[in-house]
Amino acid sequence: MLNSLFFKVLMVTTTQLTLILITVASIFLVFILVAIIKMYKLKAENKKLMETSSFKEEEETYTDFTSGHLYGDH
Repeated sequence: MLNSLFFKVLMVTTTQLTLILITVASIFLVFILVAIIKMYKLKAENKKLMETSSFKEEEETYTDFTSGHLYGDH
């Protein structure tokens, strides 16, 4: 008697299972869409930053420090 009642409580109908799966899939779909939107925004911002003149100036003013006394021939 108790065993039968326990299994009836745990039984899930096909409709309930379908609704649960659709809900979970929808939540994951929202997360994926948010991640894609953020990726494109970051990509656009990165491209804009790479095109600025401050990045190019810093790249040109770089000097090679490997010729210092620690790296020199002994």
